[in-house]
Amino acid sequence: MNGNLTVNNIEVSGSKLPRLMLASPASGSGKTLITCGILKALQNRGLKAVSFKCGPDYIDPMFHREVIGIPSKNLDTFFTGREMTRYLFGRTATDADISILEGVMGYYDGAGGNTTAASSYELADVTRTPVILIVNAKGMSLSVLPLIRGFMEYRDDSHIAGVILNQVSVGTYEKLKNKIEQELSIAALGYVPKCPELVIESRHLGLVMPGEVEQIQEKLQKLSELLEQTLELDRLIACASQAPGIKTEEPGCLELLKNNKCKPGIRIGIARDEAFCFLYQDNLELLCELGAELVYFSPLHDRKLPEDLRGLIFCGGYPELYAEKLSQNGAVRRNIRESIAGGMPYLAECGGFLYLQESMEDMEGAVWEMAGVCSGTAYRTNQLGRFGYITLEANNDRQILKPQSSIKGHEYHYYDCTENGSDYHGMKPLGTRVWDCIKGGKSYAAGFPHLYYYSNPEFISEFLEQCRCFHIIHSEKLSCQKRKNEK
Repeated sequence: MNGNLTVNNIEVSGSKLPRLMLASPASGSGKTLITCGILKALQNRGLKAVSFKCGPDYIDPMFHREVIGIPSKNLDTFFTGREMTRYLFGRTATDADISILEGVMGYYDGAGGNTTAASSYELADVTRTPVILIVNAKGMSLSVLPLIRGFMEYRDDSHIAGVILNQVSVGTYEKLKNKIEQELSIAALGYVPKCPELVIESRHLGLVMPGEVEQIQEKLQKLSELLEQTLELDRLIACASQAPGIKTEEPGCLELLKNNKCKPGIRIGIARDEAFCFLYQDNLELLCELGAELVYFSPLHDRKLPEDLRGLIFCGGYPELYAEKLSQNGAVRRNIRESIAGGMPYLAECGGFLYLQESMEDMEGAVWEMAGVCSGTAYRTNQLGRFGYITLEANNDRQILKPQSSIKGHEYHYYDCTENGSDYHGMKPLGTRVWDCIKGGKSYAAGFPHLYYYSNPEFISEFLEQCRCFHIIHSEKLSCQKRKNEK
């Protein structure tokens, strides 16, 4: 927001990066639904809003991007620390009228379960963002005040500036509003009544995908209209405009890598469709900034890979829901297998790793043939495996990841494989658990961890260098073949 902004005839003084975080005392408090409703309401008012999800979640940003149509990224202090996190925030927020950061879990819940590291609170502190606490006050009245006070006083710099009460009636809210503002000295910014017809369903990895929600556009429009009536959106915007300035300079390590980026035009195939959809937008942008040309393809629908690819990336998603259809597309499976056997560099994580197995069990227990790049089979378990953040180091010097360096990511899967590899060493935050994982080499890495490239940009830079080398070798082979044919 540059200069002053007039909203409903109310002039809001501008600041460099107006922003708010919507957080809550616990998961299930209504953050995601209310965040979507507020973003839609801001968009309806003609504001250029951007959003950020605290933590590694893929699906919430997908709702913001694909349904509401606004830029949405992830911010995670475990992945990127303080300086890089501020940079990633600033480069997206700079041209926006307002940024909305959606918290994760409970406000102070961080990595390891006994620290505020990587919590919503830490992100608010790193980005100096005012926080609006969304409290599910169903079944409560005056007791909501000590709950809010506890969150405000747990840290001297809690950053909590206001509160929204969820699942309460207008009568209950009116009784509590003055008490909240007088006794706690924070803004009571409205309430959200119970509205079961607007709930978005979940499945085992979180919310269902945007395309699976019936009449999703109509639901969010109705929600935004409701919030215009029950929330004080003008005061929310004013609160965002009071956020202090922060420094968001590009870290020196990025500038150096970009100056030495690979030859432009190296085409990287990205698997992207209903089965493979867990992609960090910042990962894709870093690939482009380092010289890659991204070409999307569908293992579900395409009969062959795009032409002139020099590398492949298989992201996570829900391949288990499409195992039969993936198996029936034998043409592209063979194309992938032959390309990789011919030396094409590749990365695969979680769902993409499942797809590269010899076979995969679907949700009903039927077993289907997969790409056959990795020896092993994928099978369903009854619980989350190795869930949470992970720091990875290479176990030898024959990997994309350089010795004495690390890259960060997370795991979230109900599937496992008979052969998970042992070329990398994984460690949970605070060293609470360690194990070996990932099948890797100089030009490939395949395993369950979802990698966040900005946690070690040199990793993806080295992968692109391997793709460039493959391009040179491939071009030389074509030249030799052409000369033979001419003779």
